[in-house]
Amino acid sequence: MLTCQNVELRFGDKKLFEDVNIKFTPGNCYGLIGANGAGKSTFLKILSGEIDSQSGHVSIEKGRRLAVLKQDHFAYESERVMDVVIMGHSRLFDVMKEKDAIYMKPDFSDEDGMKAAELEAEFAELGGYEAETEAAQLLRGLGLQEEYHDKQMSELAGSEKVKVLLAQALFGSPDILLMDEPTNNLDIAAVQWLEEFLINFENTVIVVSHDRHFLNKVCTHIADVDFGKIELYVGNYDFWYESSQLAQRMAKESNKKKEEQIKELKEFIARFSANASKSKQATSRKKTLDNITLDDIKPSSRRYPFIQFKPERELGKDLLTVEGLTKTINGVKVLDNVSFVLGSGDKVAFVGDQEIAKTTLFKIITGEMEPDSGTYKWGLTTSLSYFPKDNSAYFDDVNMNLVEWLRQYSPNDQTETFIRSFLGRMLFSGEEVFKKASVLSGGEKVRCMLSKMMLSGANVLILDEPTNHLDLESITSLNNGLINFSGSLLFSSHDHEFIQTIANRIIEFTSDGFIDKQITYDEYIEEQKLQKK
Repeated sequence: MLTCQNVELRFGDKKLFEDVNIKFTPGNCYGLIGANGAGKSTFLKILSGEIDSQSGHVSIEKGRRLAVLKQDHFAYESERVMDVVIMGHSRLFDVMKEKDAIYMKPDFSDEDGMKAAELEAEFAELGGYEAETEAAQLLRGLGLQEEYHDKQMSELAGSEKVKVLLAQALFGSPDILLMDEPTNNLDIAAVQWLEEFLINFENTVIVVSHDRHFLNKVCTHIADVDFGKIELYVGNYDFWYESSQLAQRMAKESNKKKEEQIKELKEFIARFSANASKSKQATSRKKTLDNITLDDIKPSSRRYPFIQFKPERELGKDLLTVEGLTKTINGVKVLDNVSFVLGSGDKVAFVGDQEIAKTTLFKIITGEMEPDSGTYKWGLTTSLSYFPKDNSAYFDDVNMNLVEWLRQYSPNDQTETFIRSFLGRMLFSGEEVFKKASVLSGGEKVRCMLSKMMLSGANVLILDEPTNHLDLESITSLNNGLINFSGSLLFSSHDHEFIQTIANRIIEFTSDGFIDKQITYDEYIEEQKLQKK
């Protein structure tokens, strides 16, 4: 068990945490959520002992081992991959190295023999004789086959190093596992493997992630960081979100009889329980959900931007025709004879690891880049709005405040009152609207770009990785806004939930060409898995 008692942390005048009292117990996976800057990663560092709280303390039950997913991908460049994984259990690795060093001594003495015997006993007790087998299983599960196991870390690509560090954190079945954004840079197969691993993991997991699908699959509880406090809630992310919305509605409908509210809560819980998987974890969660009372659900103080795209005119039948687009960049052919036709009902997700191909296609069809060969043609009724992956060029003017910045994209040169109210809906309130556009954070710039797109009235939206830099609240709002959008979409994303709930068509660029399917993302993933068997 991991316990926090009266934990407090300040940076200068800023209070990050105050009077945090919380227990994390075995068999549960806790999703740590909160707005950007709320201190999620800092709290993980307090739990791991990397930084100290200014008051209170964190205690781990005696004899329990804690493992942390490392973030420094270059920390082990000269080390063998297999050794890096086993380093996840530091005592086991130390015993292994000390034992091997004794056996290598040219003047091996009786005293060395006794010490080696002691180390052999401890090595066996710690599971040392199964260590390489377990490490290999973890690496294979994450997609790194045997040819990687004896390589040096310096020989691996960035995404492969991420997998090794993840295997390191999982190695030896730690009693407490802390992970900050574990799905970043993982391919679909590796994420699915990790989900299954954590669903069946019997110890304590605390994870920070912006991946809602991942949080929904693995979490038994949500730990919400809000206004310096951390509140625990039973259920996954969707349950936390929906129950907080339900609590808000109930607060507004205070005239409703308690019996009616209880009935509504029970129906809500039954709906979530029916969707649970059959894993041990989900069964345990269902039992806890069944015991929830009205007092257990609370309205969230979290603010959600209002994101709504309204096309000014309807699309005709013809949307986009692409024929034979080819493009070479720096000697690499990133698009090779790409052809497809989109209709007015299409919401297309461009998926896969070929990032440059997706971005290049979007730049060509929006007129920002010329193809080497091939053509594209938009329908007569289409009007476009584009969200580029790199938006820095839009924020170069160091003198422009947010009102001035957004007004330049307002088609009717709207009044300051209108612009300020619009910015308010995007969570820029009060004096914040006079901030210089050039000093905004990544998430703030994304919200500005989305505001620009909403003002455009376009009936076709092209979005290149729009959820990058956004917090969960903004991702959820954008997700809902695009689900309700009546126009057509072309977008790229690595957010599973985002793709699954929006797209009705999937296009993936591969090393051999591209795949085009009129199906949902989950169906596409299943189809790809079957083909690989």
